[in-house]
Order: sequence, then structure tokens, then C-alpha cells
Amino acid sequence: MSHICRESIDFEQWSRMARQDPEGFEALRLEMIEEVIEAASGRCQRRLRGLQWQIDQMRERSANPMAACIALSKMMWEAFAGEDGLVQTLNREAPLERPVVSGAKILPFPPP
Repeated sequence: MSHICRESIDFEQWSRMARQDPEGFEALRLEMIEEVIEAASGRCQRRLRGLQWQIDQMRERSANPMAACIALSKMMWEAFAGEDGLVQTLNREAPLERPVVSGAKILPFPPP
């Protein structure tokens, strides 16, 4: 793998490559996606591969790149603001878990 730094991604360069060398562009895109997935923890890799599969299927089924972009944007907004999305998850009240303390000496604080 090339270990391309994300900061080195230049939109104009990638756009030019997509127009002039679509096969090379696709190979590099797949390589970078795999690099990101491989860098994730083992627990996250399965989820990332599933998500990438969904993205690839959506791109494949779309009539053109703009339709794919719109469909992917809708998918992201659903994950963010839709039912059981990030916003709802963050706003959900979770029970507070208190750590179990055993054998600790509790010190009283004098009143002010």
C-alpha cells in the first residue's frame, strides 16, 4: 500500500486523474479506501466494509455520478438526522452508570 497521507489529497489532481486515467483513478481510490479500513480497529473494520459495500452498490445502481452523489448525500443525512441517527442517539437519555467503589474510605468535607 502507498500510505498516502490524507493531507496530500488534492481535488484538482484527483479530478484530472479521473478524466485522464479512470482505471488508475479507480485503483488508487480502492487502495486508499482499503488503507483507511485496515487502519481502523478490528471492531470497526467489519462495519466499515459493510458501509463501503452499501456505497459501492449505490454508485453501481445509480444512473450517473450526480444521481449517486445525491443518493449518498441522502444516506448520510439519514444516518445523521433520521430515525435512530446520530442526533437521536446523542439526545437519548442513557442511564448513568456509577462506578462500584469497594473498600474506599470516604472523607467528609467540613461545611463552609
